[in-house]
Amino acid sequence: MAGSINKVILVGNVGNDPEIKSMQSGDKVCNLSIATSESWKDKATGERKENTQWHRVVVFNQNLVNVCENYVKKGAKLYVEGQLETRSYENKDGQKVYTTEVVLRPFRGEITMLDSKGSGASSGGFSSPGQSDYNDGGYAAPQKSSRTPVSELEDEIPF
Repeated sequence: MAGSINKVILVGNVGNDPEIKSMQSGDKVCNLSIATSESWKDKATGERKENTQWHRVVVFNQNLVNVCENYVKKGAKLYVEGQLETRSYENKDGQKVYTTEVVLRPFRGEITMLDSKGSGASSGGFSSPGQSDYNDGGYAAPQKSSRTPVSELEDEIPF
């Protein structure tokens, strides 16, 4: 059994265009905000209610940063897979502030664009596979399923 798991999956809409910054190392980092919403009908009043949560997403994977920079725009629907990290910093007033973010590190994260082509927002599907899948850290389009028809499998079953 694994000691622990830190995995976050979000499906939501991008709040603003991605913010791309360069680090001292020359690598880029991408900051996104993703909104997830739920809606329900209030039983007491019959009124429609909605609750929206905003999530900070930080992408360090260089291939996914390039995808965000070139294809992701405000309003795009994304599938994001990463891990939670809490960090602290001092604000302008010198007070210690804590923030929790969904972080996508190299070989530990995925972004899949869920918008359909021609919808006005970004389209396509890009992900960064885990190290067990690819060692180059490149992004790849999701693979189509190649299922064999059932009739071909039923001919000679050995048991």
